[in-house]
Amino acid sequence: MRRPLLVAAGGLLLCVLAAIASRAVSAKAATQNSASACERTLLMNFEDFRHGEAVNEVPIWQSPAPSDSLDDASAVFFQAGMTIDADGAPNAYNPQNTGLDDISNAGVPGHWDGVVQDENGDPYIQGPDDPFPGYYVSCTSLCDRSKRSIDPRRYVDASKIPYVVLPGGLAREAGMRLGDFALVVNLRNGSSSYAIYADVGTLGEGSIALADNLEIHSDARVGGTRGGIFYIIFPGSGNGSPRTVEEINSEAAAHVNLWGGIERVNACLMN
Repeated sequence: MRRPLLVAAGGLLLCVLAAIASRAVSAKAATQNSASACERTLLMNFEDFRHGEAVNEVPIWQSPAPSDSLDDASAVFFQAGMTIDADGAPNAYNPQNTGLDDISNAGVPGHWDGVVQDENGDPYIQGPDDPFPGYYVSCTSLCDRSKRSIDPRRYVDASKIPYVVLPGGLAREAGMRLGDFALVVNLRNGSSSYAIYADVGTLGEGSIALADNLEIHSDARVGGTRGGIFYIIFPGSGNGSPRTVEEINSEAAAHVNLWGGIERVNACLMN
């Protein structure tokens, strides 16, 4: 059942977060006064791997529901960079390698993981009735199981839906499930976006649509940012199914409010 929203969608949050980004000195002082509002425990130090090599350790924090909450509105949050994921977009990959992303990011022959395979283990090519004939069917871990596996519409379109990517092991440890909701903040410019957990992969990765909302260079081949992105995910908040942008915004906003609203978000941003 959808809960009433206690925060004006987007506008107030954007203004507050933009103010935080532009007041680094005052934010540091405010940290001492608001630290108690961001109750948290260290879940783990996650070793972030890129191209098979550990690049750094990222602290993963767990924050419980407010003491006066009747819901289990806990959250998990961390700060990282963002690489850009095109998976799920029907024009993500093609045989000529002119899609939104480089075909190498979909896998290699014999080990494809970003595209649907045919009975021979080769990438399935979209037909004349599909959105992008001649392109591969790109897939995401979260999908609409009522549609056939070769239907591009089964998957979460990275070019339209703001989604986050999480490592499977981390998600299991933190109790996060595909379809859970998130709030993502660009600490460098104050932009923010609600999102859904839609794909399994590396830490610090988001869809093209999410990057656009955060005013990050969203080209899946060369875009992204090395740091300054704050991710808050609400374990158990979703229903395991893809959602529309409108549903993501309303449901994620409701969970932000259940967790403590703008004040708690701000307190955790400053700690």
